[in-house]
Amino acid sequence: MTVICGDSNSDDWWMADVIHVDGGARDPKVQTLFQVADVDAGLVRWVCADLVTHIVTRC
Repeated sequence: MTVICGDSNSDDWWMADVIHVDGGARDPKVQTLFQVADVDAGLVRWVCADLVTHIVTRC
């Protein structure tokens, strides 16, 4: 799965491949954190689900 992250109020965004999805404390089925690898920079980091604007699934 690939995600597009960024601020919805600006045109600044970046794309990342999802490595791991972490659920919330109250409901583990709700995706709250994504561990991602930035496609351009190759950096691995955790991203809050609030920053994810689009989810691109595989065909």
